[in-house]
Amino acid sequence: MTDAQDTAADTSLRTTGGAPPDDGGSTAEGAPIPLLEPREGIPPVIADESALAEVIAAFAAGSGPVAVDAERASGYRYGQRAYLVQLRREGAGSALIDPVACPDLSGLGEALSGVEWVLHAATQDLPCLREIGMVPTRLFDTELAGRLAGYPRVGLGAMVENVLGFVLEKGHSAVDWSTRPLPEPWLRYATLDVELLVDLRDALEKELDRQGKLEWARQEFDAIASAPPAEPRKDPWRRTSGMHKVRRRRQLAVVRELWQTRDRIAQRRDVSPGKVLSDAAIVEAALALPANVHALAALNGFGHRMGRRQLEQWQAAVDRAKALPEAELPQQGQPVLGPPPPRAWADKDPAAAQRLSAARAGVTALAEELNLPQENLITPDTVRRVCWEPPKVVDAGSVSAALTGHGARPWQIELVTPVLVKALTAAPPA
Repeated sequence: MTDAQDTAADTSLRTTGGAPPDDGGSTAEGAPIPLLEPREGIPPVIADESALAEVIAAFAAGSGPVAVDAERASGYRYGQRAYLVQLRREGAGSALIDPVACPDLSGLGEALSGVEWVLHAATQDLPCLREIGMVPTRLFDTELAGRLAGYPRVGLGAMVENVLGFVLEKGHSAVDWSTRPLPEPWLRYATLDVELLVDLRDALEKELDRQGKLEWARQEFDAIASAPPAEPRKDPWRRTSGMHKVRRRRQLAVVRELWQTRDRIAQRRDVSPGKVLSDAAIVEAALALPANVHALAALNGFGHRMGRRQLEQWQAAVDRAKALPEAELPQQGQPVLGPPPPRAWADKDPAAAQRLSAARAGVTALAEELNLPQENLITPDTVRRVCWEPPKVVDAGSVSAALTGHGARPWQIELVTPVLVKALTAAPPA
């Protein structure tokens, strides 16, 4: 019996409404069934090494794929570390692990090596799992599977409802998971997040196989599992919201100095940078270039509930930027790696603009025919790069090689190469 069927078979404690039909989907009227309680109840939170050892042994002895999820405290704490890890596997049940109390989960990761991990939106959770020693060798991403299968809504709740016929509680996704102790309703929510994840995986695998897309999905999952950690972002201060208003290099220097000062404070206090100083306040100060603390306090984001000492530290950052010699001021914009923005193509290279227009139209039509998002068929950045600098001799072999060089998977190359060859060789309009 699958988890979904097992859950559907016992609804007295965990659902409302009538009993579901035998297939474990929805009620006789077709309405989704609210899933209110995990089938074995809420497991205790693992917070010491002896309890962790028991969980490792249980999950190593389990069978089949393992459902994995992690909760972060985005918007509350600095960085993207995990504050709760949830797992479920046939034969082991569900487990909740506190990675603050047990920061090294490499033993668990090793015990699950070679096992397929089932995650939803895997690229969101893998970085924080990697930090605590959990790195899958094989995975199945239910969100990405939903995209490839053509589902219009691919959030976990929507997928569980549309595919399995159950409704998951949605109320605690954005809470502060660094809270200790974690409230029982949050733990219930977290446990339910992995309750049906393997069942969702199984249903999506069947649907992808029916559509002839299962091999595509496997190639995508392998690419995610084998991808190296992302490189640190260059000049992250340039992503400050509202940067488009900042046009002078001296003002850019103020943004950089305030952003870096805020980041140091946030890291030291372990709070989200936005709780230290808002992006809007940073941009406001950069545009105004305040001469002193009094002028700074008059700006939005600085005067309200901000003490003299805080104002002085922000003004000191502004003053440091104002004192920089011209040679040390940041340049407008980042060095462009690769093609320029598409809006500039018509002026810079009209032939390239024509190639891009034809390629986009072809990719869009093919994606619609295959019933999947065009960015999953091939990334827009890859299309731009190939259209901006096409192979000297355009044919199937050269275009396939170019796509391979940009990281496209074999299934993408097979499908997209004919479209791009046609776009790259099309005669320009008269």
